[in-house]
Amino acid sequence: MTLTEDRSASAVARQAMIVSQLRTSGVNEHWVLEAMAGVAREDFVPAGMRDAAYIDRAIALENGRQLAAPLFYGRLLAEAAPTRDDKVLLVGEADGYLAALLRPLVGSLDVVEPAGAKDVTSTGHTLLVVDGAAEELPEALTASLAEGGRVVTGLVVRKVARLATGTKTGGALALLPLAEMGIPVLPELAAPKRWSF
Repeated sequence: MTLTEDRSASAVARQAMIVSQLRTSGVNEHWVLEAMAGVAREDFVPAGMRDAAYIDRAIALENGRQLAAPLFYGRLLAEAAPTRDDKVLLVGEADGYLAALLRPLVGSLDVVEPAGAKDVTSTGHTLLVVDGAAEELPEALTASLAEGGRVVTGLVVRKVARLATGTKTGGALALLPLAEMGIPVLPELAAPKRWSF
């Protein structure tokens, strides 16, 4: 198979992802579908997984992380509703799939790896997006948000991952879980172990 044939097969798989995974699950925002149609998932997975880049589940990456299922990214983008006025902080990979989806949609994009989320010092972000599920968001992430700033993240509650959104109001952040879905858990954003009987 030539590179052109491979790209053609990937384009067909990308369109099938949009029709059979996103649209059937309620992701119908034209701009979300257009964004996801424009970014080749196969460029973000190991070479041996390129043919499976559009399956409806997470894919293991070579760095020990996972690329979440397409539905997570579609729902996350729809809930985040990023605009060119947004200063976004992404907890994820600077050269990852979600960064590639967000860059053309926002005014500016700062990226911090999950391991550095507790040490964020930048401020004034209007949107915080987490590429994965957290048990707890570090205080530094909340502090990085401007008042009225929005958050879209995966959230682990009683060992179940859900897509969640929130807004920073009065200096505090409250998250509202929206939908259960398979979201790769970020061990760096685990809640501290608490003493119990």
